[in-house]
Amino acid sequence: MGLLFGSFMVLLLLGMPVSFCMFVSSFFYMTANDITLLTLVQRVATGTNSFTLLAAPCFILTGALMNSAGVTTRIFHWCNKIVGHIPGGLGHSNVLASIVFAGMSGTAVGDAGGLGAVELKAMQDAGFDDDFSLAITAASSVIGPIIPPSLPAVMVGVISGVSIGRIFVGGILPGVFIGLMLSLVVYSISVKRKYPREKRATRGEILRSSKEAFFPLFTVVLCVGGILTGVITPTEAGCVALTYAAILGFAYGELSIKKLYRTIQESCGTSLSVLFIIASGTIFGWIIAIGQVPQTVTAFFVTFITNKYVALLVINVLLLLCGCFMETMCAISLLTPILMPVAVSYGIDPVHFSIVLIINLMLGLITPPVGVVLYILSSLSTVSFDRIVKAVWPFLLILILSLLVITYVPAIVTFLPNLIYGG
Repeated sequence: MGLLFGSFMVLLLLGMPVSFCMFVSSFFYMTANDITLLTLVQRVATGTNSFTLLAAPCFILTGALMNSAGVTTRIFHWCNKIVGHIPGGLGHSNVLASIVFAGMSGTAVGDAGGLGAVELKAMQDAGFDDDFSLAITAASSVIGPIIPPSLPAVMVGVISGVSIGRIFVGGILPGVFIGLMLSLVVYSISVKRKYPREKRATRGEILRSSKEAFFPLFTVVLCVGGILTGVITPTEAGCVALTYAAILGFAYGELSIKKLYRTIQESCGTSLSVLFIIASGTIFGWIIAIGQVPQTVTAFFVTFITNKYVALLVINVLLLLCGCFMETMCAISLLTPILMPVAVSYGIDPVHFSIVLIINLMLGLITPPVGVVLYILSSLSTVSFDRIVKAVWPFLLILILSLLVITYVPAIVTFLPNLIYGG
């Protein structure tokens, strides 16, 4: 195991992408231990040969199509009519729009890159500070991968063998809870700084915006409703959402054959990256398994930490640190096979732990030095990365507090899965 982790760290320090680090270090280990490279090929092929995994490229393309089809503008306008009259109106609209869009895209990057551009322009035009606008946009984008459909949830389910349907359903209440906590911060800051709010919408205005947003909002009904009722599987939900997004794009006149082709090309690049991460993680995880690393880590935890609540705190700190330095999908591939057995050994529900793991790593998207979402929002504005980092801290603290509540009150995660699937 020394060769595996040693070469992994050396390659990582040399600046090689984490997915390549996992693949190359696995190659070194197998060569040094006379394991036939045919096993490498077989394990890589097995890791990506999964019907469930088809959901990943489908949800990636769905999010891209939703952004291309003008859906984000209609959703944000509807949200503004619903909550815009609350102090800090557009900030609350920002959070609600992220919750709604989470039921379509399943990625924080998709939320920040698509919906974020619409939100930022609206908030700037209304007189909100750039720092505040960017901070709440970054913080609310974290909700995207928690509420189903969720690309990270698909990856965790595939790697750990935990039901993806249960993980999807388990993310609903935590996502809503985090949205409410963010809204409290928005309200507090807005009252203190006297940020503007919208005039309360009339029933007629709400009705008109609801009509405009009806078909985009129906995507959530198709995906989440279909999964909850058992009519479709998470994989089938991805295919349905993809088809529906394309139909909406052409119906609204926002999508052409040329634009569709370009969107598919861009999504294929993202999908291939995700699949390569999973392939590399599969062979790396297999070597970790045969080397009994999970058992060793579990034994270490059980020996030195007898209280599961302390263990959860230690795991949370570890995941938060990893999220700051590692790309989310790579972190999931690397850490899930190691930490899931540890969690189970303490009697922690696998679905509960899956959501805790996902939330932890999502926070890494808005923390330096990686902070992918922060870089995206910086590129969409004239505000520097450093300024956004400073502005996002109040929201990051409330997100960490929300994480702790979800960690130590597992019913927030497990209630709906147990209610729907039985527990």
